Amino acid sequence: MRVGIVGAGLQARRRAPVIKAWPGAELVVISAEHPDSAKALASQMGCEADVGWEWVARRRDVDVVLVCTPPRLHAAITIAALQTGKHVLCEKPLAWSLEEAEEMRAVTRATGLTVKCGFNHRHHPGIEQAHRWLDDGRLGEPLFIRCRYGICGRPGYAKEWRGNADAVAGGQLMEQGIHGIDLARWFLGELVDVNCMLGAPYFDLGPLEDNAFATYRTERGRVLSIHSTLTQWKNLFSFEIFGHDGYALVKGLGGAYGTERATFGKRDFHAPFTEETVEFRGDDRSWREEWREFVHAIEERRDPLGTVGDGIEAMRCVFAAYEAHRRNATVRVESVGR
Repeated sequence: MRVGIVGAGLQARRRAPVIKAWPGAELVVISAEHPDSAKALASQMGCEADVGWEWVARRRDVDVVLVCTPPRLHAAITIAALQTGKHVLCEKPLAWSLEEAEEMRAVTRATGLTVKCGFNHRHHPGIEQAHRWLDDGRLGEPLFIRCRYGICGRPGYAKEWRGNADAVAGGQLMEQGIHGIDLARWFLGELVDVNCMLGAPYFDLGPLEDNAFATYRTERGRVLSIHSTLTQWKNLFSFEIFGHDGYALVKGLGGAYGTERATFGKRDFHAPFTEETVEFRGDDRSWREEWREFVHAIEERRDPLGTVGDGIEAMRCVFAAYEAHRRNATVRVESVGR
């Protein structure tokens, strides 16, 4: 499996070492808008460096393309790769707009190739453990999810591409909160209604938000409450799911978010509270496990965990939240972008 990466930023630096160490994979080329960035990472990885992404369509020595660029370029790169016979792992959000994302889905179906949306949080061991507790019935019927996800934004953040409304699909809810939304869809099913309040009380991001508070509801009345923020001065990831019979709490993602832990507790109205906690130490294995899932999906000719459709629906949920904020009203998710 011969691999090319478009982009040489943080996500490429996370993913490139996984590919380099993967049995049977060859990292062929890393490209970026700025030659120095591509050369620096390519030198570390022992592969070619290139500029831009147009090589995606012309190179025949690449089987798989990783799209690690700002969202504005996701659709163009992915479609060019698919049309020349390459599988694609594309970072979230899947595209800059729902129209572009739907075009990506159409080309994926027409080519029969594998496209995975980069939802690495599905592959964090704490999240995987919580989903096993749900699957084996220990939680019972889900009732609600509460997700808090925040980082300490950097000085000058507004001048980075993430603060450029022409390059990104949205602010902090689209950039980081979309992970929580994708996980909620995985645990609860489709989200159908949303209310939302947005703001930028600290960072000067123009039309983009640095804080988002959103509440979603499923058709069966299950609720997701999510707060995604750039003003969490100490990084935090907290994902809690409560069911009829028990609860699962996932906290931390390793690194600056603290040791990753998954805790199970059982509902009991009379006994003392008891909890079972699993700690996952060491490096962030989600990037490796997501790559494993992608490779197996290609080999087995099946949909990966985190499909194009998942990427589209998570984006639709975010755009519906933006519409709910604009209208100061509850918005039906399915009404957005149809």
